Amino acid sequence: MAGHSKWANIRLRKGAQDAKRGKAFTKAAKEIIIAAKAGGDPAGNARLRSAIAAAKAVNLPKDKIEAAIRKGTGQDAGGELFEITYEGYGAGGVAIIVETATDNKNRTVAEVRHAFTKFGGAMGESGSVAFQFDRMGVITLDKEKYADEETVMNMALEAGAEDVQDEGDVWEVRTAMGDFNTVREALEAEGVEMMEAQLAMVPRMQNPIDAETAKKLVRLTDALEDLDDVQNVFTNADFPEDFDPEA
Repeated sequence: MAGHSKWANIRLRKGAQDAKRGKAFTKAAKEIIIAAKAGGDPAGNARLRSAIAAAKAVNLPKDKIEAAIRKGTGQDAGGELFEITYEGYGAGGVAIIVETATDNKNRTVAEVRHAFTKFGGAMGESGSVAFQFDRMGVITLDKEKYADEETVMNMALEAGAEDVQDEGDVWEVRTAMGDFNTVREALEAEGVEMMEAQLAMVPRMQNPIDAETAKKLVRLTDALEDLDDVQNVFTNADFPEDFDPEA
């Protein structure tokens, strides 16, 4: 199964360096707050361990990580967050999953619905598209640092990963949901530098789209990702190889 196209990863890399940094920090902190609700000690809380690893991957400062844990455990105020997932369709019938973390459900659903409507999509019922995705661990490695496919493949499989996908300028190491922490920690122990490490919704089948549809879809996913309450947006779109969203 092909990935979500090269440009998405290029944007991910650029995004980590510019205006999206603030958003990346907020997102990482929210995930820690939610994870820490189940206990503030990473040793006994696998989700908190992954949340901290994801936060370190985007260079969230240590004091912000600790503050987020305190909010999650209730030591400090500000931990009242709910996780809600929305489903819908974009241009070309592309399936979209939007994961949110919010302190105000009414605001969030209104904003998400508005983005879908404004950019040619439609919200669906709960369960309307989720069956088209699998929850998997996805660890992204930079090809400039890790050029040799065989080395990456051996390293990943030895750590317990299921698969490595070539995504243009990055490798995506994919793991079963239950193995995600084990694989990530094994790679960490080997000193592997990760661009991203997260549990993602990976499409079972991809929906090939043309450049025109791709442009419309990008406007919708950008609008969704820019919402303060949105944590992740996943689609089953298979973008054209040479697609340039700026063109």
